[in-house]
Amino acid sequence: QVQLVESGGGLVQAGGSLRLSCAASGRTSSSYAMGWFRQIPGKEREFVAAINWSGGQTYYTDSVKGRFTISRDNAKNTVYLQMNSLKPEDTAVYYCAAGPITITTFAAVRYWGQGTQVTVSS
Repeated sequence: QVQLVESGGGLVQAGGSLRLSCAASGRTSSSYAMGWFRQIPGKEREFVAAINWSGGQTYYTDSVKGRFTISRDNAKNTVYLQMNSLKPEDTAVYYCAAGPITITTFAAVRYWGQGTQVTVSS
C-alpha cells in the first residue's frame, strides 16, 4: 500500500507560479512511477504529467508543455510539479498518482492522493 499526500495548491493570478508537492509513503513507494492528473467539476480527470521511477523520463500533456515541470526526489519520497505561466484554464483539483508503470493514462494508476485545489484568477 502506498499513501500519497499533496500540498502546495492555492490561489494565484494568471502568469504566476505554484509548486505542488506529493509525499509518498509505504512499501516500495520510491520504485513507483508517479504523476499528476487534474479534474474540473463535471469533467473527467485528465493526465497532466508523469515521471518514471528514476526521474530520467518525463511526459506531459500538450497544454502544459514548456510551462510545467515534473521532478522527483527519491531520497525524500516526494514528487513535485512546478507550474509556471499559469492560465485560468489550469484551474482544477490536482491529484498525485502512483503506479508500477508509467502513468500517462487513468488505467495505469494504482494509488491516488486526496487532491489539492489550484485556482488561477484572470
